[in-house]
Amino acid sequence: MRPTGSMHLGHYHGALKNWVRLQHEHECFFFVADWHALTTHYEEREVIGSSVYDMVVDWLAAGLDPEQATIFVQSRLPEHAELFTLLAMGTPLGWLERVPTYKDQIDKLKDRDLATYGFLGYPLLQAADILIYKADYVPVGEDQASHVELTREVARRFNNLYGRPRDFEQQVAAALAKLAKDDARYYERQRKAYGETGDAAALAKGEGIVRKAAVAVSGWTSADGELLHGHLKGSGKTILVEPQALHTEVARLPGLDGAKMSKSYGNAILMRDEPEVVTRKVRHMVTDPARVRRTDPGNPEKCPVWDYHKIYSNEATRAWVWQGCTTAGIGCLECKQPVIDAIVAQQAPWRERAAALLAEPTKLRTIVAEGTERARVVARQTMGEVRAAMGLDY
Repeated sequence: MRPTGSMHLGHYHGALKNWVRLQHEHECFFFVADWHALTTHYEEREVIGSSVYDMVVDWLAAGLDPEQATIFVQSRLPEHAELFTLLAMGTPLGWLERVPTYKDQIDKLKDRDLATYGFLGYPLLQAADILIYKADYVPVGEDQASHVELTREVARRFNNLYGRPRDFEQQVAAALAKLAKDDARYYERQRKAYGETGDAAALAKGEGIVRKAAVAVSGWTSADGELLHGHLKGSGKTILVEPQALHTEVARLPGLDGAKMSKSYGNAILMRDEPEVVTRKVRHMVTDPARVRRTDPGNPEKCPVWDYHKIYSNEATRAWVWQGCTTAGIGCLECKQPVIDAIVAQQAPWRERAAALLAEPTKLRTIVAEGTERARVVARQTMGEVRAAMGLDY
């Protein structure tokens, strides 16, 4: 995430809640994307430093565990910038210009000068952030899927350019010679089918032959398997892994005015707002404009508060709200109270954990420093392989 300071409920339900769950299911890397903040706000350097740790406090308060996940700061790892630079040497300009969010952001941020190489290249920096850890999955919303697809294309092009040794064909022939003749012919049919049509079933069948060889062929090596896996996909040795987009369930909370929740819009409920602040904010939320008077019936689907009930209320409460609103049986303040109670209850452990972290700022910085060093080990290993593939290890 870009360093935006203290986080709001939209951040939590839109991404952070999934991060907390994913750390128990995968080896996860979560980082503060401070270089990415500079791609659009390069003139506002003073806000970055103060925002980084406020945001990390909220991550930890929400349940991210530095013992289970690697938490670090992007700019502390120059390896990200090095991979970005090396990938830029072979990435076509048109790939960056066609990223949907590129023109969209230019339209939305007309008050900023975005005619910079940094802004044009930020999807490639994002690709480097992913590829340097050989990520299998990237948790994103639908609007970010194009960035993951670009990352896959960049990895595929890199592997095709640099993954083939000079004697590649001879090595492939030697590996195929270890297979039974029927298996070798079957592998070649699947490879051609996948190359011509992109048939996923053909790819899976070809991979099945390679897996079979790993347990059934005498003298088979992991290098043979990697070689034929790459040949099957039309590339050489897999140096950079093509990641998959992991579309997680995302609950979108509107802001207090019904628009997108954002601190810059002044319509956000922060994760660590005090109970009295939450009460005041929710009580002043806009509701169905048709309910001018207490006796006017309303339509929950036209009221932003209903979106909060979908997340924070059980089925019985939602039924009570729907009945009471549509018949004018309850007023808007009555409708809002269960939401207030639920938010305050959810925030209580967040505020408690955050208070402990803020009381020990050295501990907070140690968590980030240790996570950065763990990330550095992985990043350096990848960069060693990248430099060797590009002939830069002399």
